[in-house]
Parts: sequence; structure tokens; C-alpha cells
Amino acid sequence: MFRAVFVSLIGALALPVLAQMTPVGVWRTYDDNSGELSSEVRITDNGGVLSGKIEKLLRKDAKQDDVCDKCTDARKGKPVLGLEIIRGAKKAEGKDVWEGGKILDPENGKDYSLKLTPIDNGKKLDVRGFIGFSLLGRTQTWVRAQ
Repeated sequence: MFRAVFVSLIGALALPVLAQMTPVGVWRTYDDNSGELSSEVRITDNGGVLSGKIEKLLRKDAKQDDVCDKCTDARKGKPVLGLEIIRGAKKAEGKDVWEGGKILDPENGKDYSLKLTPIDNGKKLDVRGFIGFSLLGRTQTWVRAQ
């Protein structure tokens, strides 16, 4: 009986750690140049496919009514607040990496190929946007807000 209770307890304690090794959740983003807190993005899982929307604009100079003027698809002219910037990422087989999707930079309106990698026990997320090869791009590190 003690062994069963101990195994159940260990399993219950491990679940929160395992659950955090996913991009799903709310993330704080930071400006590449200034390092200033920029926004919060909520990433959700819809049947194994991730999407992410800007939930809060946090920069001091952010205008809450900004729209994506430079977007070239259906998001053109849409409010940045609530804008879907991550689409279509799926978990790579056997890895804690999500890829195959796209990420939009609302500042320039461009879509980039995407790779998401939880790090630091899921407390941080490496977000890599690139064109063509993963070597040609940039990585931001987002911090889990929740």
C-alpha cells in the first residue's frame, strides 16, 4: 500500500513539471534592441497544432489600437492586440521542439518559418524565426508568464 501511495505521489509531483515542457501558455516577449518588455502572447494547442495570439501590449510606447499595416494577408489592418502571430507549429517526433509553422512579425508584416523550443524546465521558450534554413534567422527567448 505504501508503495502505491508513494508512486502516485511521485507521479502527481512530476506532472506539473512535464506539463510545462510545452509552448502552451502565456509568454512575455522582449524587444530585440532595447530588451524592454514588449507583449504577452498566449499559445494554445488545437488538436496538436499550435497557434498564438498577442494578448497584451506592454511596451511603454505601445498604442493599444495599433493595427498591422504592413501585413500582406487577411491580417492586414487588423488590431495588433488579439492578432494571431503563430500558426501551424507541430511537435517534432521524439523531441521537445515544435516546428513547421509560421510566425508573423507585426512590425514588418513578414511571416517566417518557426521553431519553438522550451528551455530551462519550460520556464523559457526559444522562438526561432527564419527564412529557408534555420541557420538564417534570429532567436528570441520568451519567459513564461503563467
